Amino acid sequence: MGEVGVAERRTHTVMESPLGPMTLVAADGLLCGVYMAEHRHRPPSETFGPADASVFTECVRQLTEYFEGRRTEFDLPTAARGTPFQQEVWSALREIPYGETVSYGWIAERLGRPTASRAVGAANGRNPISIVVPCHRVVGAGGALTGYGGGLHRKERLLELERAHRGVPSSN
Repeated sequence: MGEVGVAERRTHTVMESPLGPMTLVAADGLLCGVYMAEHRHRPPSETFGPADASVFTECVRQLTEYFEGRRTEFDLPTAARGTPFQQEVWSALREIPYGETVSYGWIAERLGRPTASRAVGAANGRNPISIVVPCHRVVGAGGALTGYGGGLHRKERLLELERAHRGVPSSN
């Protein structure tokens, strides 16, 4: 992440995906946003900077492999901006294995804050790097599908994709 007060050079591109168009945003060459159409906490488009697909070649490749079921983990430099608590939650999201789900309570326990399920849910919902930081793998108590910034229908499709390809050799 850039220092406070230091201007970042932001760029973006739009890639087509099985979930519809996804806007990829980078700050100083580091992935800082993956937004779907109708994304709940999508920043204003004017904050994305100019279009420059060249910055996103590796990101597009890895996302394409993911959607094809050939990638289970991402290896991309990221720079998500958030509070220290949000950063903790987003870090915990990266530990959820491909094709599996956990509850908000599980993450709260993992962070040593067993009563913070709602705060975890709020931080999860603010994750700006969808899919790459797998917030879709978090479900409600008892496995119920709960909110997703890109829409519950997309969350369900992502979980179905991962279940269908679990155990398939990955190209990561």
